[in-house]
Amino acid sequence: MSDSTSLSQAGLTPPPPTESKIAFRPAPVEHRLIQPLDVGGFTSLSTTDWPGQLAAVVFVQGCPWRCHYCHNPSLQVRESGCGRDAHTWDRLLGTLKQRQGLLDGVVFSGGEPTLDAALERAMHDVRALGFQVGLHTAGLYPQRLATVLPWVDWVALDIKTEFENYKAITSVPRSGEPVRESLALVLASGKAHELRTTWHPDLISDAALMRMARMLKAAGAQHWVLQGYRATPVTEATLGSGERTPPDALVARLSHIGPELSVR
Repeated sequence: MSDSTSLSQAGLTPPPPTESKIAFRPAPVEHRLIQPLDVGGFTSLSTTDWPGQLAAVVFVQGCPWRCHYCHNPSLQVRESGCGRDAHTWDRLLGTLKQRQGLLDGVVFSGGEPTLDAALERAMHDVRALGFQVGLHTAGLYPQRLATVLPWVDWVALDIKTEFENYKAITSVPRSGEPVRESLALVLASGKAHELRTTWHPDLISDAALMRMARMLKAAGAQHWVLQGYRATPVTEATLGSGERTPPDALVARLSHIGPELSVR
């Protein structure tokens, strides 16, 4: 079964065919006209943000969604261009240069990294140092995702719920539609990937998860991750304290009908 056939059967619109496995081409970018990456945080070593790899993590500032379980609310507000520190990215590159040979790659996370026009240039900078590139994205901006995917070695894409019910998670109407397109792009690209869904029984039902499992399986997804809810001081008032872990029986049912499934 071709990629286009499986995507169509899953209700996703496949990208137009090209000679390459990746159905898009990066447009030339006048990098000198783009402001530096808006860095909201940095982790010098992580063993969990890119499974199986030793990676640094660059957190990009800004996200227009207000997901009820957001773990990084401090990264939601986007700074104005004039308020950025133009030297932050240069200093960060200096730190990464010192870690050549010690790290496998660099993950761009957020916030929402594809919000930033400087992301592609930042990926080029990282690759020039010899690192692989990973990306965490919620799929808000499929056109920008298409531009950077050729420079990405691995991508983690959030699939928060069924596309038509995204507002219940993000508080933004019709927010699932761009994610539908982003999922099609990731699956058509042939890039190593994982698809991630955060589980909380008040936000996503078992029946919705079952439908998602069938859709992802039909689309040809390789790896689906079900993440338990972890409370933050901001979320515990509405969603409860501590951790919520998906029941074993639910995981077993999803594993039977969906793609390869891991629980985190």
